[in-house]
Amino acid sequence: MSANRLCDRALWCELFSIRNAICRTGVEEQWRLGMAQQELPVIGVVGLGSMGLGMAQTLAAKGFATLGFDLSPERKALAQKVNVTPADTLDKLFENADFLVFSLPTARDVETVVNAHIHQLGAGRSRVVIIDTSTSEPDVSRALAQKLDALGHGFLDAPVSGGPAGAASGKLTMMIGGSDADLALAQPVIETMAAKALHVGPSGAGNVAKLVNNLLAAAHMVTTSEGLKLALAAGISPESALRVLNAASGKSMISEVHFPTWIMNDRFDSGFTMGLMRKDVRLAQELAERTGADIPLTSVVAKLWAGSNHLEDRDDFTRMGAFQPDSSK
Repeated sequence: MSANRLCDRALWCELFSIRNAICRTGVEEQWRLGMAQQELPVIGVVGLGSMGLGMAQTLAAKGFATLGFDLSPERKALAQKVNVTPADTLDKLFENADFLVFSLPTARDVETVVNAHIHQLGAGRSRVVIIDTSTSEPDVSRALAQKLDALGHGFLDAPVSGGPAGAASGKLTMMIGGSDADLALAQPVIETMAAKALHVGPSGAGNVAKLVNNLLAAAHMVTTSEGLKLALAAGISPESALRVLNAASGKSMISEVHFPTWIMNDRFDSGFTMGLMRKDVRLAQELAERTGADIPLTSVVAKLWAGSNHLEDRDDFTRMGAFQPDSSK
């Protein structure tokens, strides 16, 4: 970020706060006119999968100069169609972006990319904040945050919930770990991507919260499926049983959203894979072991997800909720 842009950062943040207020009144054009007088920061999105592309699209639609990188030429071509500038190399993102948004499969992927390109951030450069929306390992996030802070840059672990639809519409829920100062700098970018942004605590806290969330989602998927299997075996239609669950205390987002949308109709295309959920459940179990948390049901849930050998990693995770004998394949 240039010196003039750095000086204007406070004004930029203030204008963004005004934007959030006036957008609710249906006069977003007023905000656009005000922001046109300021040079918006450049956002680099690393990983253009179903989530990363959606977030990049949202950022570009709100006026940010958005660069995107992915190993897949097809994903970069899709990015270009939604006004995201595809970058040939990660170097271009690290050299030009004021904020970097990561959306990668694992913590090790994030760590590898940061370590390979951290030298391009350099000392003396205006503070660059990495917003890592991947579901990562808390310890890895803490180490990266410490390393970047020593160079004068920031790192927020900010995993998300809301799926590809939420990413493309700017309606994600984001769980954030990191410093108050870095969150304040990144707030306008975060508010563009997320309808709900919850600051949980210091570095690593966002990933802990996301692992807890996904552990419960994995458990709810299994228990809801078993509940419908029991209802079916006892002579109640699954549809009737699900209506009861969702009107009573047994409901969850899994029963209210996932089952009606992707499971009852055998669609199984939520956009979140078995491999990713298996990874998240495994990480939650490992976190429990390291912290000494007494949560015995987690071991059962982890075994069920790890042992579902009839489903491949690329299959949609909603297939784990299949309750009919022939619908889980």
